[in-house]
Order: sequence, then C-alpha cells, then structure tokens
Amino acid sequence: MRRCSRTGCTNPAVATLTYAYADSTAVVGPLATYAEPHSYDLCEEHALRLTVPKGWEVVRYEGEFALPDRSVDDLTALAEAVREAGRSDLPVDSPDFSVGGGRRGHLRALPDPRDE
Repeated sequence: MRRCSRTGCTNPAVATLTYAYADSTAVVGPLATYAEPHSYDLCEEHALRLTVPKGWEVVRYEGEFALPDRSVDDLTALAEAVREAGRSDLPVDSPDFSVGGGRRGHLRALPDPRDE
C-alpha cells in the first residue's frame, strides 16, 4: 500500500497530485495505478486541503476518495512473476562478445579480458 507523499504523514494514499506547469494548474484525482516520478500520492486529508500559489488553479476530483482494492488478478500476476523469476530450470543465455563486443544504443558491452 502506498503512503501519502507529504513529509511526516503515514496515512495511506487515496489520491494523486499532478502539476501542469504550463497551465499553472494542480490536478488532484483518484490514486494512479502506478507511482509516477512527477506526481505525488496524497491521503484524503491532504488531497482535500491542498492549496496552490496565487494565480494557480486546482482541478479536484469531485467523487469520494477510497482506498484502492487489490484485485485477485494483480496478486496472481505478481505471484506468477516472482515464481517465474525464481525458476532454476530456465536457460541463461550468455551474450555473444565476438569482434569487439556487442552494441546496444549508446552502451557498449566489452568482452572479459580474461577470456582472450
């Protein structure tokens, strides 16, 4: 369960705050499915009491904020992913480092000098 992003608050998060800087707007809506790097999770108290600087606007969700329910599908998917990652019978592909290493994007994998 995600917690409120406000310092010192340990209440569970029920809303997500996102800023639209170009429009000078703060948007408070239902809790996002995933935590985003440029948004903030808020408890009900902080979501309802949020104030913004002069000249800014707050767009606030008008429904009730409720704690998200974990669905059985989410828990099953998580359990399957953990189970799959822990399997020891899966083959491990070793990268092919022939002729100067592999290149992927801007990163370069170099061969182990001990293998030469």
